[in-house]
Amino acid sequence: MIKEINYEVPVIEKGYANKTLYINLETLEAKIEDVTEEMKEKFIGGRGFDLWLTWKYIPKDKKVKWDDPENVLCIASGPLGGTTNYPGSGKSIVTAISPLTNILIDSNVGGYFGPFLKFAGFDAMAIQGKSDKELLIFIDGDNGKILIEEAEDLPSETFQLGRLLTEKYAKDENDKRNISVVSAGPGAENAYMGCLNFSWFDGKRGYVRYKQAGRGGTGTVLRNKKIKALVVRKSNVNVKSNNPANPEAEKEVAKRHSKEITELDPKQNDMRNIGTIHLIPIMNDFDLLPTKNFRFGSDPQSEKIGKEAYYKRFEKGPDPCWKGCTVGCTHGVSSFECKTGPYKGQKVTVDGPEYETAAGVGSNWYMWDPDNVIEVNFYCDNYGLDTISVGTGMAFCMECYEYGILNKERTGGIDLTWGNFEGAMEVIHQIAKGEGFGKIFGKGIRYMKEYFKKEFNLSEEEAKLLDDIGMESKGLEFSEYMTKESLAQQGGYGLTLKGPQHDEAWLIFLDMVHNFMPTFEKKAEALWWFPMWRTSFGLLGLCKLPWNDIVPEDNKEFAEGKIEKYGMRAPEDIADPAKVPEHVLNYVQYFNSVTGKNIDSREYIKMSERMYNFQRVMNLLFVPEGVTYKELDSIPFRAMGPVTKEEYLSREDKYYLKELKEKVGVDPTNMTIEEKMAAIRKYREERYEQLKKAVYERRGWTENGVPTVEKLKELEIDFPELIKLVKKHQ
Repeated sequence: MIKEINYEVPVIEKGYANKTLYINLETLEAKIEDVTEEMKEKFIGGRGFDLWLTWKYIPKDKKVKWDDPENVLCIASGPLGGTTNYPGSGKSIVTAISPLTNILIDSNVGGYFGPFLKFAGFDAMAIQGKSDKELLIFIDGDNGKILIEEAEDLPSETFQLGRLLTEKYAKDENDKRNISVVSAGPGAENAYMGCLNFSWFDGKRGYVRYKQAGRGGTGTVLRNKKIKALVVRKSNVNVKSNNPANPEAEKEVAKRHSKEITELDPKQNDMRNIGTIHLIPIMNDFDLLPTKNFRFGSDPQSEKIGKEAYYKRFEKGPDPCWKGCTVGCTHGVSSFECKTGPYKGQKVTVDGPEYETAAGVGSNWYMWDPDNVIEVNFYCDNYGLDTISVGTGMAFCMECYEYGILNKERTGGIDLTWGNFEGAMEVIHQIAKGEGFGKIFGKGIRYMKEYFKKEFNLSEEEAKLLDDIGMESKGLEFSEYMTKESLAQQGGYGLTLKGPQHDEAWLIFLDMVHNFMPTFEKKAEALWWFPMWRTSFGLLGLCKLPWNDIVPEDNKEFAEGKIEKYGMRAPEDIADPAKVPEHVLNYVQYFNSVTGKNIDSREYIKMSERMYNFQRVMNLLFVPEGVTYKELDSIPFRAMGPVTKEEYLSREDKYYLKELKEKVGVDPTNMTIEEKMAAIRKYREERYEQLKKAVYERRGWTENGVPTVEKLKELEIDFPELIKLVKKHQ
């Protein structure tokens, strides 16, 4: 042990511990600070507290990079986090400067750490500095102790480390379920796409389980700071632990939402038995399943990695990643035998795969074996690698291999033809060892594009092709949805704070399938409301799945004001079936019942809008000089339309001929394929720029995508340093 800090564990009041924890790894300074009323009023909790602590501790007079000691890694829950009777209330939110994007990343993750951290006494923790030796931080919420210990001899692989630390810090077998570990893995040490694994002990199965804060490289930041793991213990967590202001109101809304899920989920998505993997056949049917690096949107073989394959493999029954969640969508595979790597021939347990992993490393690699998908899932978790970045990055490499931009000489002898499981696994194992082509791959698509151009002496045409097919924006790899025919979803990926991740705005069905937003104004309105609404889950410590993945049967009638439910009617601002207004009102009631506030749905959105704009401005601290948000908000052309002839021809009759005639205003009859593709490209790129302009205006931003001074004043975050930063970039 290097240092011990004793503290008094506070009583939770209306969802808050009212304390934060700051640890500097260089000085070993530990500060326990009060959460002020202004913090709760303006920053709410969760991601808001993470951002506030980052703003408080990060230098404003230099461009801090991800691997600088000044980078701040924050973890928080939220005032609603840790509730054990309301579905989806066990989330943690992580923020840091991302190695992939060099701006702030935020990641919402299950597991027990965030709630346990709060009940141990801290609404959020911030870690700054960089140690010169491997460290472990243990927060004992039962005895009011924080221990900083040497960890040089501990393994870094997730599954070994989580088991060892759970056994080490648990007082007995029953106490294991009171321990949660955050760790990364050897892959995170050697790649920019390292994830964080958040654990909980599954008493039913008798082993440690994991969920991932996957996006943007937060695991890489943890390992760069020389932290092997964070551990928290907190026992006796129950329905009273959050000490809500109005427990009866909280109990009422929790009971009805949970009842609805248990009744309707089996009819709608069956996530209690199959999880998000139920999306595979749906995405395939609507031409939205990324296939061969987002080239196509469907394939007849998709059923091989669809829900039927995993019904046979997943352990049965609801499987929650937090106590009392009635969605129970986690799921996993027991006694899985690995075919490659250090666990070859051994049987392991695997958490997942979820939809993003199955689509990312399955259809997108043109790999249709569910067991191969499971093995990729296992090793990425064990090594601490984001399966979305690995999936999209490998699909890019496989397409480069098809075109001869990559070959065995350039990959060090690895065959990366489409669907080559052995070749892809070799790259993943190389990342964990920090060697070979894996070292290049692990830095992400943005890095690989520039590396390939420079090292392989590519022609101008080949370099342009890489820019078109490299599915990243802001440096973050795309999550697994096809956006070619949905301008709104293109904006939902390109106009995000952190990069193309679907947790901000998932508008494909509303836009492409239902055509609910035919004008730029309607798209801009959706790209204002939905990101603001979804931001609230990260502020409060919640999962978004209970909101719109299980929908009331009378949702449309309620949204249109035809019926009243539980004494509620849908107010005008949320009178839209896509917003699932009954559920929005449930969350407003849930928030009020816990915190003692009395806000409505408009104020609920405003608290998210405040944080959204705060993060957008904060990112200006890290954006390179001379680079504008307008540039950063761009997306590769493959996200907009066809890059290759093969792509064009696969959708010509369904989409492109009609668009050329009715939207572009040309007669395609005598045009060559190249001419038709050029006309489609010009039209779609112009539309995307028009969308940018409309969204910036709706969000109250300048034509370069920077929040205005007026917007900051409206949101009551017109702090002098923030105003100065905004004025510099307007």
